[in-house]
Amino acid sequence: MIEILSASRCTACNVCVKACPANVFEAVPGSVPVIARQADCQTCFLCEIYCPVDALFVAADPEHVTGITEDAVVAAGLFGGYARALGWKKGREGGADADPTHRLRQASLTAMPTGPRSPAP
Repeated sequence: MIEILSASRCTACNVCVKACPANVFEAVPGSVPVIARQADCQTCFLCEIYCPVDALFVAADPEHVTGITEDAVVAAGLFGGYARALGWKKGREGGADADPTHRLRQASLTAMPTGPRSPAP
């Protein structure tokens, strides 16, 4: 469940507002968004993944608010942790170029003949 939106880290880009499928956040003109409907959080982590400045923390427990503090999240290095685990942030290998299916597809494309094809029967 969404636990923290750090006002000190947030740039008010509203990416979390746009990314959230459950409409948990509320945009605030001229300020950072707020967690307006915390109980509606589906714990999908999309807000945390897409936040460009790692200002959000989503706890893995979808049913309960843990009450973790922002200081504890900072001390544990949890801001942006889920995105890093997925390979979405700098400092960790990953992404499509490391995906074996991507490499297989690229190999199959380069191995395909380039001459004229026979018409389909």
